[in-house]
Parts: sequence; structure tokens; C-alpha cells
Amino acid sequence: MIIELISNYGLFLLKTITIVVSIIIIISVIVNSKKNTTEGSLEVQSINKDLDSLEEGIKKNILSKQEFKKFVKSKKKNSKKLSNKIFVIDFKGNIKASEIISLRREISGILLSFKKGDEVLLRLENSGGTVHEHGLAASQLKRIRDKNIPLTICVDKVAASGGYMMACVANKIVASPFAIIGSIGVIAQVPNFNKLLKNKGVDFEQQTAGNFKRTVTMFGKNTDKDRKKLKEQLEDIHSLFKEFIKDNRRNLDVEKVSTGEYWYGKDALKLRLIDKILTSDEYIISMKDRFEIVRIKYKPAKSISDKLSKLSTNISSKLFQKFEQKDYDNNLFK
Repeated sequence: MIIELISNYGLFLLKTITIVVSIIIIISVIVNSKKNTTEGSLEVQSINKDLDSLEEGIKKNILSKQEFKKFVKSKKKNSKKLSNKIFVIDFKGNIKASEIISLRREISGILLSFKKGDEVLLRLENSGGTVHEHGLAASQLKRIRDKNIPLTICVDKVAASGGYMMACVANKIVASPFAIIGSIGVIAQVPNFNKLLKNKGVDFEQQTAGNFKRTVTMFGKNTDKDRKKLKEQLEDIHSLFKEFIKDNRRNLDVEKVSTGEYWYGKDALKLRLIDKILTSDEYIISMKDRFEIVRIKYKPAKSISDKLSKLSTNISSKLFQKFEQKDYDNNLFK
């Protein structure tokens, strides 16, 4: 009876302490979040160190102890301080180019810290999307070119449409043999439910000021005049797209490749859409003895709700583990 009472009291005390500690942590998270007004932080990772660690790990397992010691000694003797850097940034695109927020912060960080002789490598994977978003992403990369910093863009999988708009800004484009390159065109497609709505007895009204405030619509009746105007708008955007590529890749026959088609790496090289067939891994390894290669990654600051959500998950998990352990102990000693 007394043991059970002590056990129940201990459990009650544990619950009370957990609740009090949780409240203190929540308050501290809120206070720290108010103090921390920064938008996020830049993480810097040494790719040279990662590659050296990878090499040493393999050598340690395949060489004898004596051979491995010789390898380490030789490496230390031949190592030299690298004065210049290659800043590596990654961009994985989607329709809205949503990584643009990270990209602009990463580029700003590089421009504030670069020295003469430094270079930038962008590992790009982007199949295109909205014009204005990808135009902004390409303009961010132009900031690097405008500072006369050599910019290389590596395409391992795809740089098509808006993705190629970004890639063409580079001094040098390298791509893997089967990377998809090109698709220099513009598309707009809108389903129309006007007939369906009429069949269901639903009227649709849309009032605009200006003849072409809205061209084609999803629910109203589209006219030939509307379709003609949309086509003109698409042609205008296509012309801007081609002019942008002409300005950045002067040795490219833009008219020949601006048909909306895409090509794989080797064919893209023949058409001068890219400059070299190479994967990003091969490119980095080929440069590691001449440059200190560092990866720059922007990490957005977590919101209060994200922090509290993570905190509540951790607390719930710990409480569940404690109750599970208590139940196990009770069953064990019955």
C-alpha cells in the first residue's frame, strides 16, 4: 500500500515537473524568437574536407596500416594552402521557383565576401515554370556576372525553359550526357468549363475595365479575339526570352534552338547550348586541388509555431516512452 502510494506520488511529481519545464521552455522559445529578428542564417560546408574524409575512409579499409600511414604522411607533406575559393550553391526549381528566397540570400553572402580569383558554381535542376519568377532567378545570377566573378552552372538532370533562362547567364555551362537542355518556348493552357456550366444551368459573369484585362477565361466564353491576344502575349514573352539568351550566349544560334524542343547533353553540346559534357561531381573533383570549395546554404529562421510544434512533439514522445516503460515494469514485476 505504501509502495503504491509512493509510486503514484512519484508519477504525479514527474508529471508536474514535466508540465512546469514545458511551460518554461515555451516561454523561453517565445522570448528568444522575439529577440531574434534575423531572417535566417548561411551555413558553410567544406567540400574539400568531405572529399578528403571520403578518400581516407576508403584507403584505411583497403591499405595495410603501414601503407595507410605512408599515404597520410604523403598527403600532409603535399598539402598546400589554397588562396581562392569556389562557392557552391544549389537550386532545385519548381513552377514558382520557390527557392529564389534562398538564392538571393546566398548570392548576397557571396558578393559580400568574395576575393579576386574566387569563382561560383551553381548546381542547377530546373524544368521551368512561371516567367516572372524565373526571370527574377536569372537576374539574381546576373549579379554575379556583373561583378566579373566567373560563374559555372552544372546541370546533372534538367535545365529546360525557365531553367535554361537561368543557365544561359553562366560563363560556362556543363551538363551530364543525358541531361535535358533547352525547351526555349512559352506555353499557356487553360481548361474551359463554359459549356459544362451552361448544361448545369449555371451563369457566369465577369466584369472588366480595359479590353484585354482578361484574355482567355476558365468559366466564360472565349472568343477568337481573346485567343489572338493571348497568342500575341506569348509571342512577346518568347521574343524577350530569345533576346535574353542572345545577350548572354553570343555564340549560340538562338533562332535554331528556340522552337520549344529539348535536347540531351551530347546533342545540346553540338548546338552550343552547353560548353562541356561533365557531371557536377567530376567538375568539383577536378577543381579541388586548385580551390577551396565551400557549399553555401541559406537556412530560413524557424517560426514560433514551428518551434512549438517540434517542442510539443518531443515532449509527447518522451512522456509516451515514460508511460510505456512504467507499464512494462508493472507487468514485469506482477
